[in-house]
Amino acid sequence: MKKNAIFPFVVFLITGLLVLSCKNKQEKEPALPEIKVVKVEQRDAHVYEEFVGQVYGKYDIPIRARVSGFLEGIYFKEGLRVRKGQLLYTIDPQPLEAQVAEKLSRVAEAKIQLVKAKSDLDRIEPLAEINAVSKSDLDAARARYEAARSQVDAANASLRLSKINLSYTRIKSPISGIIGKTNAKVGEFVGQNPNPVILNTVSQIDTVYVEFFLPEKEYLSLARNYISNQEKADSARESYNNLELILSDGSIFRHKGSVRFINRNFDPSTGSMLIQAAFPNPEKILRPGLFARVRVESVLKNALVVPLRCILEVQGKYFVFTVDQQGVVHQKSVEAGPLQGDMQVIKSGVTPDDRLVLEGIQMVRSEMKVKPVLKEFRSQSKEN
Repeated sequence: MKKNAIFPFVVFLITGLLVLSCKNKQEKEPALPEIKVVKVEQRDAHVYEEFVGQVYGKYDIPIRARVSGFLEGIYFKEGLRVRKGQLLYTIDPQPLEAQVAEKLSRVAEAKIQLVKAKSDLDRIEPLAEINAVSKSDLDAARARYEAARSQVDAANASLRLSKINLSYTRIKSPISGIIGKTNAKVGEFVGQNPNPVILNTVSQIDTVYVEFFLPEKEYLSLARNYISNQEKADSARESYNNLELILSDGSIFRHKGSVRFINRNFDPSTGSMLIQAAFPNPEKILRPGLFARVRVESVLKNALVVPLRCILEVQGKYFVFTVDQQGVVHQKSVEAGPLQGDMQVIKSGVTPDDRLVLEGIQMVRSEMKVKPVLKEFRSQSKEN
């Protein structure tokens, strides 16, 4: 009977020890932390790059006073359209009219001298044939005649120049376009510094040019795309002939532009190359001097794209944390590409099969064991 009474106590004791042992084991081996991970996305990425540019008219022609004098009249309304050949300004013509009259008198005098020299030559030539005058007299008469002809030509040339200068007193528009504010008023002396020389500017803005600068890095990337293969070259060419213009209020200009001109060299002071793009401007909204951002779109085929929050930057270097099939965390160095809103293209360092730590990136460390929970990341950016 004693043995039967001890047996339940022994069983109870052993059971308690086993429970206590399991409890201690659970305390020694805590549960693995759950870490949200996301898979690397592989797709075609539309990349946008923006460059600050300035708007110019297709033609921005300065209206200059090519002769000096007092401004006599203004024949246009500032800020409105003018026609090619339309009279814009007149300068007091009297001083130049006097010069024309003086040149006319010199032409007349030169012609009189020519007539006299011709008469002398006609009289001496028959006498020279019968040896009534010396050969030297004949040569002298011919020389006077040729000199008189040259004087007439010179006087006529001087007269033409005076008439041209007189025509400059009537300043006409060289093109059709929009004229600006006049830099001189009626009665003001113009055409000679420090007085106004450029009186105004006429701009043709049916098409406008936007000039911006392409950094060396972007130029080299574009050049390599052209050289690598024809498919990429066509893609790059299409991108740079399908430009968007972002105005200062954030709106996108309704007409797209294309590259018109690429400079031959880089500016050594800025390390960039001048690019000129043409944009249609039928509504005349864009005006010269306006600043805007030129946006260039390009497509990266089969790019690796990850959420921006997966990337850790330390002193200009970029890292991500991956989780393998055994739940072990590994730190990897990556080369970051262009941004896409809240996502970023990764040029190298990851593969499409990698799972990246999405949340709690500051708490994980290399070789740490975790329980990965796969999540689907949904971008909130319009670019994606």
